[in-house]
Amino acid sequence: MLSIQNQWTLITGSARGLGALTAKLLAQQGCNLILHGREVSHCDEILRDVLASGVEAYAVGAELSDPDAIRGMLEEIDRRTPSVGVVFNNAGMQTGYLENYFETPVSDFTISFQINTIAPALICYHFLPKMMATGFGRIVNVTSGITLEPEQAGYSASKAALDKITIDLASRIDGTDVMLNLVDPGWCRTDMGGIRAPNAPKSAIPGLAVPAFLDDQRSGRLFRAQEFAGLSLEEAVAKAERV
Repeated sequence: MLSIQNQWTLITGSARGLGALTAKLLAQQGCNLILHGREVSHCDEILRDVLASGVEAYAVGAELSDPDAIRGMLEEIDRRTPSVGVVFNNAGMQTGYLENYFETPVSDFTISFQINTIAPALICYHFLPKMMATGFGRIVNVTSGITLEPEQAGYSASKAALDKITIDLASRIDGTDVMLNLVDPGWCRTDMGGIRAPNAPKSAIPGLAVPAFLDDQRSGRLFRAQEFAGLSLEEAVAKAERV
């Protein structure tokens, strides 16, 4: 299993839910963390938790539906942390479930694509060239397994677009030590997933983090976090390496 100890790691949407759980796991592995929320103050609790683990960490705030806010966040990160080795594009938003999907509003598509597709794409475009220049990097884009549900058209389409962008970008770096992959956490009982979801949030850990610890120079793959539920991180990485 690759060690990413001391690597500066950006996790978007890490104020709560799966992002916060991922941050805690990475802090246990000795990663320095850049936490993100819509407001910096939203990360206060998780920031205290990871700092107590003995790693370095700070928080940034940005509304990911606003490209200018994203650029401002990235400029701040560049000033404070010249070298980011790992990125988790975890933040996302899910529009409401529409029984009458023929009345899906245009806004469901626009806001979904802004946050779920454009924001992670801009972050990839920012960090990938830097990682390619240094010869090392890991980017993990969090996707969704939702399919055949026109009731969630905006959300599912935006995640499908993220998959396409990720796979296309990955084709340019496959075989190098800069790796870009996808992970699907499964339907979890988070604020976004809702109380009807079958999986506890912790079931997505360590699976969500697995692609960051792989060392096989293979990009463009999709990992399903629920397939690693109940395993230690070491066991999960070993299982992923056999695929």
